[in-house]
Amino acid sequence: MSDANKVILLVEDNPDDATLTLRAFKRSHIANPIIVARDGIEALDFMFARGAHSERAGAPLPTLIILDLKLPKLDGLGVLKAIRGDERTRLLPVVILTSSREEQDLIAGYSLGANSYVRKPVDFAEFLEAVRVLGIYWLMMNESPPERTAP
Repeated sequence: MSDANKVILLVEDNPDDATLTLRAFKRSHIANPIIVARDGIEALDFMFARGAHSERAGAPLPTLIILDLKLPKLDGLGVLKAIRGDERTRLLPVVILTSSREEQDLIAGYSLGANSYVRKPVDFAEFLEAVRVLGIYWLMMNESPPERTAP
């Protein structure tokens, strides 16, 4: 699968954090297409090719989902539960990238099947480095499950 087909779904409602994440990928020369969903419902609509994203039916699913926890409409744990609850999306790599310092969020994230849990560094340089390392590992080093398509 070429890099152009390895789509990243970034689920982030904070425009500043979304911009920082996109900038960090660009600075790290990670050129994969990145789709930004601003709430949990939009993320699931993209994943399952419904609503505004119904034209995606049959399109490849994202290679990586980067998921914030504190989201409007449906929180990140609800999104993760829906992803893990569907046979078509259950194996997709999901990295929680959050500012939450709550231990119960960490435990719930892993209990629901997150592949990784990363706290957003407050320092800009540390944030860039964290996103760079995430991208390199999950897109270049990790062996992904077989490609599936949106319903």
